[in-house]
Amino acid sequence: MLHNREGSTHMNKTYLRNIQRLLEQLENTQEQVIEQVAEVCAECIYHGGLLYFFGTGHSHMICEEPFYRAGGLASIYPILETDLMLHEGASKSSSYERLEGLGNVVVSHTPLGKGDVLFLISNSGRNCAIVDAALEAKKRGAITVAITSMNHTTQVASRHPNGRNLYQVCDYVLDNGGVVGDASVELEGLKQKIAPTSSVIDITLVNTVLVNTVELLLQKGMAPPVFTSANTDEGDSANKNILEAYKPRIPSL
Repeated sequence: MLHNREGSTHMNKTYLRNIQRLLEQLENTQEQVIEQVAEVCAECIYHGGLLYFFGTGHSHMICEEPFYRAGGLASIYPILETDLMLHEGASKSSSYERLEGLGNVVVSHTPLGKGDVLFLISNSGRNCAIVDAALEAKKRGAITVAITSMNHTTQVASRHPNGRNLYQVCDYVLDNGGVVGDASVELEGLKQKIAPTSSVIDITLVNTVLVNTVELLLQKGMAPPVFTSANTDEGDSANKNILEAYKPRIPSL
C-alpha cells in the first residue's frame, strides 16, 4: 500500500498491469501455436491417447492445474515426481532437477508412447531433468510441447551436456512472455524484484489450449471426457463412468 500526502493509501496495481499486458501479448503472439497444439491434442485424445504434463519446482503446479479438475479433461496424466517437487525439500528439488538422466528415468516409469502429448513446463528450460524428459518422450514417439519464457531461456546457458535448452528440443513452444528471473515488480528500497508471472500465464496457456482442444473434439463428433465438480450435487454420478474408464490408465486418479 502506498501513502499519499494526506495519509490515505492506494493499492499498488503494478502486478495487475503486468499480468494484463502479458495476457494481451499472449493473445497477440501465441494464437497460431495454440491452435496447432490444440489440433495435436485433439487428435491424441480422439485416438485414445493421453496428455501428459511434467515440470519441476513450482512448475509442477501447472501439471496439477488441469488434473482432476472441475471442467477439466479426464485424459490428463500429471507426472508428479516427489524429488522434483517442493513439499519434501525445496532446495533439494533444485539440485535434483540439474541431474543428468533423472528426466529419462521419470518418463520411463510412465506409459507415455507414440501419439501421446507431453507438455514440459520450465521458465528457464535450462536444467537437465526437463531436457532429458523431452528427449526421452521423443524417443518414445510422443509429441512434445514446451511452456517456457523465451526472454529468459535465450539469456541463459543450458546445464545439459548437449548444450540445448528445452525450447530447442521440443516440437512446439508456448511462450509465457515473462522477464528474465520471472519476478516482475520493482519496489523502492528493494534490490530484488518481486511477484513472478509465470504460473498465471502458464495456467492461462494450458487452459486456452484445452478449451480449443475440447472444441475440436466436439467438431469431430466426440463427447469429451470432462469432469463435473465433485462438490455439486450431481458431481459424483456425473463423474462415475469417467473415473471407471480412466483410473486404470492414470494412477493418480
